[in-house]
Amino acid sequence: MHSLVIKGGTVVTADCELRADVRVVGETIEAVGPDLEVPAGARVIDASGAYVMPGGIDPHTHMELPFMGTVASEDFFSGTSAAAAGGTTMIIDFVIPNPQQRLLEAYRAWRGWAEKSASDYSFHVAVTWWDDTVHEDMGVLVRDHGVNSFKHFMAYKGAIMADDEILVHSFSRARELGALCTVHAENGELVARLQKEVYDRGIHGPEGHPLSRPPEVEGEAANRAIRIAEVLGVPLYVVHTSCIDALESIERARREGQRVFGEVLSQHLVIDDSVYRDPDWNRAAHYVMSPPFRSREHQDALWRGLQAGSLQTTATDHCCFCTPQKQMGLGDFRKIPNGTNGVEDRMTVLWHHGVRTGRLTPSEFVAVTSTNAARIFNVFPKKGAIAPGADADLVIWDPNKTRTLSARTHHQKIDFNIYEGMTTVGNPALTMTRGRIQWENDQLVTERGFGRHVPRPPHAPYIKAQGLRNSLGIPGPVERVLPTRS
Repeated sequence: MHSLVIKGGTVVTADCELRADVRVVGETIEAVGPDLEVPAGARVIDASGAYVMPGGIDPHTHMELPFMGTVASEDFFSGTSAAAAGGTTMIIDFVIPNPQQRLLEAYRAWRGWAEKSASDYSFHVAVTWWDDTVHEDMGVLVRDHGVNSFKHFMAYKGAIMADDEILVHSFSRARELGALCTVHAENGELVARLQKEVYDRGIHGPEGHPLSRPPEVEGEAANRAIRIAEVLGVPLYVVHTSCIDALESIERARREGQRVFGEVLSQHLVIDDSVYRDPDWNRAAHYVMSPPFRSREHQDALWRGLQAGSLQTTATDHCCFCTPQKQMGLGDFRKIPNGTNGVEDRMTVLWHHGVRTGRLTPSEFVAVTSTNAARIFNVFPKKGAIAPGADADLVIWDPNKTRTLSARTHHQKIDFNIYEGMTTVGNPALTMTRGRIQWENDQLVTERGFGRHVPRPPHAPYIKAQGLRNSLGIPGPVERVLPTRS
């Protein structure tokens, strides 16, 4: 069994920074401490002047997703390889069944596609319709397949949108199973109406996209999902929070003691809505994603939410469509496939614009890029930690290493980079997954199929008595223990 020792670096976890060595044996961290002994034959890696951190966890990706009449260009091998180049060692992707498709059938398809992954992966499963088979499949997925989170799209009317009836059924079932509910919060009815109104006014290009999805549309849906979760007593995770309206709903719920978690995309923290007014249609179309990019005041609020702990995780919603695919929407912004790149760039963007500006400490960076996701989705301390017994998912982070982000040099399978030309300071010098080095000396050395599926057990129950139910003499619903630290 191979072994290696990382020496001379500063170990950074979500809780502390300390000068320590890290000894890895096989796929596992064996020891952390000063001046560790080097076993015979072990490789020594010099991390002097660098940080040693848990590998990143991106809790929101879409590899080879069938969507809007095409399939995302990034597959599980290329996507997890690009992630490793950026310091991310695990993704949580989404199984999205078609309406009337069995959840288990869709899940098996995604598991098959993911077998080529270079690094570890897990799945959320979307609930896009409801009948007794969905109720049954949710139970099988939790019990037998390590799924502990279910996704609900409140947008995309006429396709995968979950209306209130589906939300109520699915949230209630998730509560019984100890699973976490996640939502894409946009009012699908309003989006469909606004899309038609904007198009009928003669606005057909990418600039119509943000006009049809204003912040109020997201804020209404976030608040509605939060209130439904409150009544049913189930924890909720709001994906890709992009605006003040949704953030305020999350903050209000958390102040009142409700178990609500918020995710923000690295893209939404640094890119504003001016990109949709680019005179080059192809460039503007590459920024079409949902929710769309917002004006600067929303970015400022999202940074404050991340600093304050109202938003606990950062993700990418990585969903790549190349220029010919985006051109499916020439003449009609409603037909532009939604999605951008990001899985390779998230950590360096957050370090450069977060840690180097003083918005985040290195430990807070580790929390929002890795540890919080591991805790919320119940894979901590196997993932998201540097401690004996944890998987050796590690990144040696050079705080002075410079990289210019560009489609010409990135490893993502897309012909555009939304950060094109951005120079970042702070990048991975080395990335390893379960003890296997995947990025070193600016070279990818990933292995097709090395990644493993990571099962995530359900959360343990506890009883929370709600005021309304108590006043009626009704026992409080069963909720689930989820981490509260940010």
